[in-house]
Amino acid sequence: MLQSGRIGLSLPLTAAFVCVCAAAIGAMPPQGPGGRALAIEDYYRIRSVGSPSISPNGKWVLYTVQTRIEEDNSTRSEAYLVQSDGSSAPRRLQHDGKAVTAARFNEEGWLQYSSGGLWKIDPEKPDAAPVKAESLPSGSVPSPDGKWIASTKDKPLPKPAPDSLSDFERRHQQRFKGAIFDWKDFQRDGQPFPAPDQRARPAAQVVITPAGSSEARTLTDLDLRPAGLTWHPDGKLLAFLADSHWRDELSYERTDLWTVSIDGRVTRLTDDLYTYGDLDFSPDGRYLSCIRSYGTDMIIREKLNHGGSQDIFIREVNGSKPVNLTADWDLDPGSTRWSPDSRYIYFTAGIGGESHLFRVSVPGAKVEQVTKGARRISGPAIDRGFRTIAYSVGSHEAPAEIYAANIDGTKERRLTNVHADILAEIAFSNAERLRWKSYDGTQIEGWLMFPYGYEARKGPYPLIVMSHGGPHSATGYSFDFKKQFFAANGYFVFDTNFRSSTGYGDAFKWATWGAWGKKDGEDVMSGIDMVLQRYPIDPKRVGHTGHSYGGFMTNWLITQYPDRFAAAITGAGISNWISDYGTADIYRTKETEFFGTPWDQEARDRMIRQSPLSFAGNVKTPTLFIHGEVDQRVPYEEGEQMYFALKRRGVPARMIQYAGQPHGISGHWNNVHRMLNELWWWNRYLKDTRAVDQAF
Repeated sequence: MLQSGRIGLSLPLTAAFVCVCAAAIGAMPPQGPGGRALAIEDYYRIRSVGSPSISPNGKWVLYTVQTRIEEDNSTRSEAYLVQSDGSSAPRRLQHDGKAVTAARFNEEGWLQYSSGGLWKIDPEKPDAAPVKAESLPSGSVPSPDGKWIASTKDKPLPKPAPDSLSDFERRHQQRFKGAIFDWKDFQRDGQPFPAPDQRARPAAQVVITPAGSSEARTLTDLDLRPAGLTWHPDGKLLAFLADSHWRDELSYERTDLWTVSIDGRVTRLTDDLYTYGDLDFSPDGRYLSCIRSYGTDMIIREKLNHGGSQDIFIREVNGSKPVNLTADWDLDPGSTRWSPDSRYIYFTAGIGGESHLFRVSVPGAKVEQVTKGARRISGPAIDRGFRTIAYSVGSHEAPAEIYAANIDGTKERRLTNVHADILAEIAFSNAERLRWKSYDGTQIEGWLMFPYGYEARKGPYPLIVMSHGGPHSATGYSFDFKKQFFAANGYFVFDTNFRSSTGYGDAFKWATWGAWGKKDGEDVMSGIDMVLQRYPIDPKRVGHTGHSYGGFMTNWLITQYPDRFAAAITGAGISNWISDYGTADIYRTKETEFFGTPWDQEARDRMIRQSPLSFAGNVKTPTLFIHGEVDQRVPYEEGEQMYFALKRRGVPARMIQYAGQPHGISGHWNNVHRMLNELWWWNRYLKDTRAVDQAF
């Protein structure tokens, strides 16, 4: 999300504040062949640097550094402060010798944080004693004139009727061990089973409270759950998002635009099957902006063969027709921020394997790219005067660091060098950006990471092909420890932005609609053909892997191209679309991209045709299956079905089930265990030397 220096007083702060100086930032050490290879133990040395925010005056940048702790499987998070011009070393923020949490800049430019209470300190005076701070309740939004505090409040639920059970019935009720539910969305990945009935929640009211008072005034009392409250600059009007169909469990969620005046006049602005988000008023008060995308019910009812576009819209507050500012721009805008003069809306977007800051003129609708370069920027924060931006920069060859630049992207400077010691010690592998034509002529983009110590004469090398999840996401310029780890152990690592990836336009993103695995699978295979021709890679030692949609792609490709892969690793991959429907927490993909449900014959036939299990008789590839025990996005039984099919046919297969883990298998111990076992599998089937005898 684009962040501002105008942050409300909602952050916790503590006492006795200390700034601990970090090492001075030097030049990035050169990466040369003299460095050693990355080792699995280095996993705990690589830190995550991110979450930049910037002070209202643009002088200070706040960011976090997260460190993995092997001893207890935890992550330590620390906040740092650095000047945006890079003129001083970063300072670690501590309070009474302890790390602070939830550090942010408040609207006055003070640094506010939590450590046993709420505290704030002037960043210009790091040695001054911190003072107690006050914070508004979570979700509170002060009006621009400071007169009102807006928030939402749940309406009280009626008291349940007393039960009329007999003592005998009550005893058996109390002895029951299990779950009873009667709502449709009873599962949600990563939540206890059954997931709460979201439609049984109480309605909520929009309320405003005069500053300095506790007497709230109710503005809306409808059967809605308002969200995304934002004030008009004149302090007399609020806009919000709400779904009037939220209690209908047969409808997909779609949020509409609403406004309410401070005297309680509610106006519904949209009711058109689109879904809206990211509301904001222009600083001059003329426009209300939002991001609009296609609602799922619209896609299903109109039997569309695509998911539509995502665009930035503005509408004049006085009621003119909405204007699509990005109608002629074929990418997906992220969260938005108005410039102070109301002439531009700034936003982030993925463009191929890169991610950058963009802006669009208002009302001219001219889109311009602000930041450039072969990298991904994340979390761009902008100061109040729109003079300075701060962001993290990702690349293949090094972990992310924090940068700052002028608002137009010029005079960029690196503010941190957290990994200087590691970069001086380890020779990370380089990745080459590749473009090629798929079998039908469509241009595809991907990246090939070279083995540690690569020399062409030492080939041919083995190749690991990785497919990303989603499928509507993208791989690109970001540091990936696992890819680097495989490369450090002598493998080429190849990943592609096959069709259905984001960042290449709507036609590319929706090209696999109704045929998952077909065109995207051809994109991957054509990429393999290309790298086999150009680089010293052994065609008999190629493996494929991926997680989630990448797991499906693995299952699919080993059934469709049974002679091309010497090994495979499937992470949380679909094998049977029929059984997945109703057992997974996302069923909309079947009803949209498969054009129906299993009881619709055409859709059912399509699901069967696109299920890897239907072609399991073709598989020859030794396959390792990895799955979370309580995965409700791709249920564990999806991996189990494919595993059993291979074992039943005598194809080498192995299953690793991670106890208590949902779809995104997490935890440092699990991550390391998984990488060790995956490397063991690759070495066993892709290396031309004797494999290790024991898995981990």
